[in-house]
Amino acid sequence: MFSALDISTSGLVAQRLRMNVSSSNIANISTTHNEQGQRVPYQPRYVVFQTDHSLGADGAPGVKVSSVKTADLEPVWRYEPGHPDAMQDGPHKDCVAYPNINMMSEMTDALEAARAYEANLGAIEITKDLEQQTLRILA
Repeated sequence: MFSALDISTSGLVAQRLRMNVSSSNIANISTTHNEQGQRVPYQPRYVVFQTDHSLGADGAPGVKVSSVKTADLEPVWRYEPGHPDAMQDGPHKDCVAYPNINMMSEMTDALEAARAYEANLGAIEITKDLEQQTLRILA
């Protein structure tokens, strides 16, 4: 029974990180420069999951975050000559580089992560109920 809790907990942790990454992408949708002030737009990130065989028993593995990758995408260029981060010369003169983040994809990913999180919470509740019923029968 405890392995079922471990598996669901691993899912909670993984989905929480996925939600944090998606939230970060949405929050930085208009970020046009980095911490050093360079005109480098924010690059969206995404989470890569991996099977975790150390948690489950009887062939029921858990999940873990393998890595958080940065998408190497071309920025979206918008013509804004008065913007402080506008390029001063070159082919993108008077244009500002914005992150190439699709709001619809990020919202969908966040919603999917929230639903998976809820499903793992439901599995934990069911596991707890089964443990309590087992203890009542044995007592």
